[in-house]
Amino acid sequence: MGRILLIIAAVVAALVLLGPLVGLALTLLKWALIIGAVALGVTFVSKWWTSRT
Repeated sequence: MGRILLIIAAVVAALVLLGPLVGLALTLLKWALIIGAVALGVTFVSKWWTSRT
């Protein structure tokens, strides 16, 4: 019984610690996608503008 409770406590502790790490990883991924989209847009507009003139 004690071993089962210890395993359950370890799983709960791992999930509690893993939650913020997953949130941080998804936040970093979101910002990387936003920055990449902005850079792609700037590149597209820059190439369009130079080919236009």
